[in-house]
Amino acid sequence: MAKRCEVCGKTPVVGRTVSHAHNVGPRRFEPNLQTVRAVVNGGTRRIRVCTRCLRGGKVTKAA
Repeated sequence: MAKRCEVCGKTPVVGRTVSHAHNVGPRRFEPNLQTVRAVVNGGTRRIRVCTRCLRGGKVTKAA
């Protein structure tokens, strides 16, 4: 399953991990996705949403 927020489209970004001795290696910064039952087009659906969208009120949770 794609690591993508279904509201804002946030995806993983690549970067580098740097140690104290400046040893450098690749890494991925993953979005913090949560599976939530939300109201979509009048119906309840399970969607994967980042926590930024949840906290920002962009998602209406199902009761």
